[in-house]
This record gives sequence, structure tokens and C-alpha cells, in this order.
Amino acid sequence: MNPVTALIAEDEAPQRRALQQQLRAAWPELDVVAVCEDGVSALEAVAEHRPQVAFLDIRMPGVSGLDVARQVVAQGGLVVFTTAYEDYAIRAFEAGAADYLLKPVQDARLEQAVARVRERLADTRAPDLRTLIDDLEARLRPQGDRLIRWITASVGDSVRMIAIDDVLFFQAQDKYVRVVTAVDEAIIRMPLKELLGGLDPDVFWQVHRGVLVRVQAIDRVRKDELGRYQLSVKGRNDVLPVSGAFQQRFRGM
Repeated sequence: MNPVTALIAEDEAPQRRALQQQLRAAWPELDVVAVCEDGVSALEAVAEHRPQVAFLDIRMPGVSGLDVARQVVAQGGLVVFTTAYEDYAIRAFEAGAADYLLKPVQDARLEQAVARVRERLADTRAPDLRTLIDDLEARLRPQGDRLIRWITASVGDSVRMIAIDDVLFFQAQDKYVRVVTAVDEAIIRMPLKELLGGLDPDVFWQVHRGVLVRVQAIDRVRKDELGRYQLSVKGRNDVLPVSGAFQQRFRGM
């Protein structure tokens, strides 16, 4: 019988290493096919390896564990959420997630989670986690005063205020991020992962590790001669890359 395959996604290196070691002790025959430090690499690993179980931190920079969970569930896998937020964890447990682990993960609690996952793998009546994931995402979404409304950016020798409603896309370049509007562009030092925490995910989509784009500004998405996806923006000549981890956003559009 083939061993169960698993993925670990945790952005904190000490906790990532600790969970690997704990899993080796609690489930020696488990085949951990990928260990990821962020949501983007986790999405790519899910597409490549199709793990049967994913141990996912709910909060990760770039792409959250909830985005990764959607892909795992869509491929028939189970999810174990790891989180420092007990409210989210309890709701996940009650809603039928394979299990949840509060940080720091305790050995005895992990052993219980492993036993529950094994039971679920043997049960063909797996719960539908999509409603749970949508509920958790709504709770994590930035609210009101936490949303970014203005960007302070450098334009030449001056500094200007750019309304977030005017921004078409953000693109990481070296240590800076381009802020592009319909008529102008500027440079900021705030990293994309910090921007993501203050943007409405229904308004701005991450389409690449280094690109956030306003959904309403997307003109079209094309494949180039090498099969890579590229995105064009209304009113601009810019062509933006779309990585494989985010291509599912455009299926059926």
C-alpha cells in the first residue's frame, strides 16, 4: 500500500521545522512531498504533487492557507489548519475540517490530529470544506479602517498621494514596488505582502508572486508561444505575468 502523501505550509521557519519533526514521530510512514514557506510555493506544490493531506497555516504572506486549502479540497485532499487564533480553529473543527492545531503545536494534540486524519482517509463521506473556507476568509478579510485608502509614493524628486481607487496594479521590482494608475506611476518601498494585508481581496488579485492587479482593470489573459500566461491591463501597454499558481483564477471567465 502506498504511503499517504502530505504537504506542509508554514511561513515561520522554526515552526515549520518543528512540525516536520513532530510529524516524523507521530506518523513515520507519512510521505511529506513538499515543505513550503509561503502560499505561492504551496499552491505550486499542490498542483504538482496533489497531496492527500495538507498541514496549512491559515495566515501566510502573499497567498493565505485558505487559498491553498481550496485547491487541496478541489483535488480531493484533506486539510489540517495550523493557527494561533483559537476562534478560527474551533470553528474549523466544528465545521468538519480534518482537524486543527493551535500553535505552538503540542505532540499529544498532533497525535490526535493524525488519528483523525487517518479515519477520514478511510471514510469516503468526506465533508465539504468550501463553506468553512469561505467563512474563515470573510473573518480574515480587512475591515473598514484596516483597508489602505491612500498610497504615499515617490514620483521623481517629489512625493505624492495616490488614492487606492486610482491604482490599476502593483508590481514588485527589486527592493521597490511600482504603483501604476491610468495616467501615471510611482515607486513605494512597502513590500507586496504588507500591501496584501490592507487590500480588499475582491478588488485586487494576486496573479504572480510579484504582481497585484485590480480585477476591474484586467483586459484579457493570453498564453504566449511557450504556454505562459500573460495579462494585459485596460488603457495600458504593460504585459504582466500570471504564474501557474494563480491561473485557476481565470478558468471559466
